This record gives sequence, structure tokens and C-alpha cells, in this order.
Amino acid sequence: MILSGCQNIDSGIGIYAGSHDSYTTFEEVFDDVVLDYHGHKKEDKHVSNMDHSKLDCPPFEAEDAAMIVSTRIRVGRNLAEFPLGPGISKEQRDQVEAYVTKACKTFTGELEGTYYSLATMSKEE
Repeated sequence: MILSGCQNIDSGIGIYAGSHDSYTTFEEVFDDVVLDYHGHKKEDKHVSNMDHSKLDCPPFEAEDAAMIVSTRIRVGRNLAEFPLGPGISKEQRDQVEAYVTKACKTFTGELEGTYYSLATMSKEE
């Protein structure tokens, strides 16, 4: 759980769950880390709101927006049937990417776009 933090002492938290079970097996440690870092108590419940219009984000000035070349969305959650990052195999990562690629192709409207795989996209992309 702490290997990454020991190797990268500037990583911030430095402790990561290697599996879903890690959160219960080591709950005394993870509960304190989550409370300290995120401010969430064990009994708190996560509420998802995917409505982008509810984001509290100041507008970009035109010159700032012109500097944006690309964006990315980082999602730190995994599909339930796959292990978390430290325990996932190359084949499982490929399957996760296949699921994500398929899901991205269903997006319409403002969410519609092009998915670029890091493994296959060109330097220009």
C-alpha cells in the first residue's frame, strides 16, 4: 500500500489500495487518510451529479482559452469486475479500454467526441 509513497515521497498521499478488499482489511488506516485528505467520514455517502452546468468554475478569458491545446478526464474509479491499478494485468487493462472506447462511442451532443488511445494515436493527435 505504501510502496509508491516510499518511492515518490512528494506524491501527496503516498498510500493506495491494491484491491477493493484493501479498504475493509485496512479500514483503520484508509478511513483516517480519506477523512484527512477529502474530509469525508466513513458514514458519509457519495452523491454523483454529472450536470456540468452545476460546476463551480470561473469562465476562461478568451486569451486563456486559446492556450488550451487538449484536456483529459481522470477517473480514479475502476469497473467492479476488474482489480484496482496495482493488481490489474495488461490483458485486463486492454479489456477496460475496450469497454471505455465502446461507451465513448455512445456519447451524443456536448459529450460527443473522439477517443484517442495512447497506444495508437499519432504525435500530431
